[in-house]
Amino acid sequence: MEHCDDNPLGAYLRDRREKLDPAAFGYPPSRRRTPGLRREEVAQRANVSATWYTWLEQGRGGAPSAEVLERIARALMLSEAEREHLFLLALGRPPEVRYQTAEGVSPRLQRMLDALGACPAYIMTYTWDVVAWNRTAALVLTDYGQLEPKQRNILRLLFCHPHVRTKPRDWESMARFVVAAFRGDVVRAGAGGQVRELVDELSRSSPEFDAMWREHDVRSVYDERAKQIVHPQAGLIGLEYSAFAVNGRPDLCLVIFNPATAEDAERIQALLQPPRVGVQ
Repeated sequence: MEHCDDNPLGAYLRDRREKLDPAAFGYPPSRRRTPGLRREEVAQRANVSATWYTWLEQGRGGAPSAEVLERIARALMLSEAEREHLFLLALGRPPEVRYQTAEGVSPRLQRMLDALGACPAYIMTYTWDVVAWNRTAALVLTDYGQLEPKQRNILRLLFCHPHVRTKPRDWESMARFVVAAFRGDVVRAGAGGQVRELVDELSRSSPEFDAMWREHDVRSVYDERAKQIVHPQAGLIGLEYSAFAVNGRPDLCLVIFNPATAEDAERIQALLQPPRVGVQ
């Protein structure tokens, strides 16, 4: 009998297959020697030959392509975590990020944002639409709640919103980083078609964006940076920028701005204090 340690990919495929209910897929409730779907049924759903799929479970025939793995993942109804595990077993790497339209964040993620205290933070999609933020981000960076959802895009704000544009002390450096990191994210997520309208709009309305976009520079959103903003009430605030992947949501990115110094933290804390009520 084949030991699962000798063929972890085959063992995983067989385990996932045997956990599926044939009736849920419209297969007749005939007597089956083993639970779950048959190999030929998975092969049919994945549009591969039954012989080739059998060889794959048996550890024969070499590594499958990423395209075939995607079809097998859909055939087996794998979750995002299970799909990633399948790719790691078969190819030794995770699958490419798949673009999907974000529909907000879970209450747990929002509570995490709110717990960051004096650190402005938000969560954005791979097309750089802000979908969640904490109160500190609204007070220090931009009050996203006062904007229409379409206007909560980092590039639209940076290039087309006069109030936001005046905040960074070195606007051009920040803008160049944003455009280059945005380009990298869009290609990584396979979302080029989804952002074409946004790129065309910004190219028409902002000569600076058009010029930077044509330079084809690429950066990573996960590059750590520092920036200074000029706040209308608090004055100059230094911030350290860090970005993190969101566990279980490959379409989202967590961005945190940490106060650069104790003095910067004090300025932000002052903004968070409720206004004093005058004594009558």
